[in-house]
Amino acid sequence: MNRESSFHSSDTLVVVDRSRRRRQLIIAAAVGVLALLVVLFLIFGRGGSDKAAQQAAAGAGQVPSVTVVVPGQTAVGRVIGASGPLGAKRDQPVGIAGSGGRVVSVLVDAGSWVRAGQTLAVVDRSVQAQQASQLAAQVEAARANAALAQSNYDRAIALQGRGFVSKAEIDSKKASRDAAFAQVRVAQAQLGATRAEIGRLNVIAPTSGLILSRSVEVGQIVSPGSGALFRLAEAGQMEMRAQLSQQDLTYVHTGMNAQVTPVGSDRTFTGTVWQVSPVIDPQSRLGDVRIAVPYDPSMRPGGFAEAKITSGTTMAPLLPQSAVLSDDAGNYVYIINGKNEVERRNIQIGTVNDNGVTIKSGISGNERVVLSAGPFLNPGQKVNPRRQAAR
Repeated sequence: MNRESSFHSSDTLVVVDRSRRRRQLIIAAAVGVLALLVVLFLIFGRGGSDKAAQQAAAGAGQVPSVTVVVPGQTAVGRVIGASGPLGAKRDQPVGIAGSGGRVVSVLVDAGSWVRAGQTLAVVDRSVQAQQASQLAAQVEAARANAALAQSNYDRAIALQGRGFVSKAEIDSKKASRDAAFAQVRVAQAQLGATRAEIGRLNVIAPTSGLILSRSVEVGQIVSPGSGALFRLAEAGQMEMRAQLSQQDLTYVHTGMNAQVTPVGSDRTFTGTVWQVSPVIDPQSRLGDVRIAVPYDPSMRPGGFAEAKITSGTTMAPLLPQSAVLSDDAGNYVYIINGKNEVERRNIQIGTVNDNGVTIKSGISGNERVVLSAGPFLNPGQKVNPRRQAAR
């Protein structure tokens, strides 16, 4: 130990330990530094935590930004969509015109093309043929009687000049001759009627066209009450009967073009509106528009088809497809109201093409419509709208 001794006049000895004093100074300095570190930690650590908490709180209440557009009104082609059944433009039932009988031959089948006057089926005519033979014999007999009556009258005229025949006898001979010739005409008329009846036993095509159906078989007994034995599409012309609402009917008139697509087919046919119904069905509130289409094997009567009728242009909002949403309740868009809140608006869509979706009803075009991110929004939610220029 290093010790320092000093003597004073009082003769008191004071001993000072310098190593112990140094240790005390070191300990005091360490305590001061530690206290300073604690103070700094409390100051800066709490400030950072408060700042992070503030940032977290700000993040939790952040208002999402969405892109909106005010579509306005755009001139777009008015295309009216409709659906309806396919059928023959002129569906003609073909039955038997005569008395009927047993069918002995059917010459055509469904899908056959026929010409006007062509025989479609033949009915047994054996009885009628015998009647015709009998009447033909009666005609010959009547002609023979008429020839004899004419000879008698001619002889009577020759003898009258010599005074052998009276005027009364001449008149009698003349009457007999006229009656005989009349009887010839009666027999000929009866024969003609029977032959005509035989001709009516055949089932004849009234016009050229396509046989749609056949309802007769060989051996079947037919009569005028049997109904239609064949159905014929005149000239093979087909049509679609589109059913439209009263509002849409006001935009349609004869001569308009229409695109007709049979259900299940990827082919589209160009047709022409040839008749617009003058009445509205009081039950369905729909009217028929008849669209003539050319014949094609895929145009099967009784099937179903979709049609798009082009009827000029109209002014309507036009939106990109990303803005239009749909669910079980139908099509809708999200708009941003004056309070910057999300609001659902149900719509009816018109045409859909590369330019976008035409909105028939639901919005006027002056609303702020959400362009995208609609599925992530909820009605009533606060947003920060960012407007984008309409195309």
